[in-house]
Amino acid sequence: MMTTFWFSLAVVLLLWSPPSSSAATINDEIAKNLIRNLNLFPSHDINILDAKPNVEENQNNNKIIVEKPLKFPNFSGEYDEGVCIDDLAHRAGYYPIQHSHAAKMFYFFFESRKNKKDPVVIWLTGGPGCSSELAVFYENGPFKIANNLSLVWNEFGWDKVSNLLYVDQPTGTGFSYTTDKRDIRHDEDGVSNDLYDFLQAFFGEHPEYATNDFFITGESYAGHYIPAFAARVHKGNKAKEGIHINLKGFAIGNGLTDPAIQYKAYADYALDMGVIKQADYDHINKVMVPACELAIKLCGTDGKIACTASYFVCNTIFNSIMSHAGDINYYDIRKKCDGNLCYDFSNMEKFLNQGSVRKALGVGDIDFVSCSSTVYQAMLVDWMRNLEVGIPALLEDGINLLVYAGEYDLICNWLGNSRWVHAMEWSGQKEFAASSEVPFTVDDSEAGVLKNYGPLSFLKVRDAGHMVPMDQPKASLQMLKKWTRGTLSKSGADEEILVAEM
Repeated sequence: MMTTFWFSLAVVLLLWSPPSSSAATINDEIAKNLIRNLNLFPSHDINILDAKPNVEENQNNNKIIVEKPLKFPNFSGEYDEGVCIDDLAHRAGYYPIQHSHAAKMFYFFFESRKNKKDPVVIWLTGGPGCSSELAVFYENGPFKIANNLSLVWNEFGWDKVSNLLYVDQPTGTGFSYTTDKRDIRHDEDGVSNDLYDFLQAFFGEHPEYATNDFFITGESYAGHYIPAFAARVHKGNKAKEGIHINLKGFAIGNGLTDPAIQYKAYADYALDMGVIKQADYDHINKVMVPACELAIKLCGTDGKIACTASYFVCNTIFNSIMSHAGDINYYDIRKKCDGNLCYDFSNMEKFLNQGSVRKALGVGDIDFVSCSSTVYQAMLVDWMRNLEVGIPALLEDGINLLVYAGEYDLICNWLGNSRWVHAMEWSGQKEFAASSEVPFTVDDSEAGVLKNYGPLSFLKVRDAGHMVPMDQPKASLQMLKKWTRGTLSKSGADEEILVAEM
């Protein structure tokens, strides 16, 4: 396997020959940032603590749990529909992971503003190693952070139609922590087992939500986590392990799921969108794509070292595109990239690291980190694996899948996602491919294009980049409600949905 590793690295160096003298070559900076993170660039250390942290722990049924009713400071909070925050069950804290050595997973829970019997929707942010608080405050959570670090209601928060559960995962991400390095996961199988243990603990403490419909959602590198997690929940249900979880579906937004197909689509998307020129496209497809295809095949048959090597080989494709594209925002090619994150999320870190906020969350003296470089690096062995392979069995058992993607995202672009969805072999493959595209409308305007057959749906979202709920909040809320209610495949206006409510 070492021979495979060095061979693959040699391929990177030998095959890197830019088509023009003005193009960038591999240097220290490119080597350091060979690919931009699939959600946010991981620039912080992990929460591996040398000693027990100063968090508030309570004994309950011989299990150590940390859970606090959530009362954020700097929030004046009667919603404009007359909903008072004090009337909603908002919680935050930790559950220990049963089959770990010392892991504690941090979460937020926000009860539906409408009905506590609404579906329970869990959200997983990607990275790998980026906190789900990014979604809480910038995408689909109940609140937005104002410039003065106060909180205001999010008019299009997904808690308008569901009970929302956000988890910092894998262990070491965000406020999640461990005192044992053996808890750091290196693949999506370990992550899905931890998340399953978390759900068992959460529903054990809150059985009032356990019978609700349950949906798994997330974006970016969570395109790896989500299928594995859905399969783990379904397996547990079939084996009658613990509490039955009423899994109805899973949704992947701008995800990385089948790298062999998605990496090959990079150059096609970049050429179609005018990011690269024909000569650049020809060079990438002649030299880099074949090397990537070979490396992925070795990953599939030759274990972890080959998979890590394939990461470096295949990401020369993306890096070559970026060397020609300049400082565009690879999450939204309409914009310029501003700093390592390409977006300014600094208010979130300022807010969450306030002493009063940490006290409200019950995290004690743990500092918040938005993205963990250690988790990111640990998951490199998993990066190039194909997670599509477990999905057909879920579809055959009637578990619904929605894959959606903003049209202006480069790094997990809609074209690559559409191709792996269409290439997936299942009993409805031909019927899905033959199904007509229909408009997805919001307020009588086309917000996207939808294909559907049976349990499988694919939605290309207009005027959105990588973070669809941030770019198109109203459309993403309508998407969630219609999908979880089983009406997404119906085109045209939805008589029961958001116009009256908003």
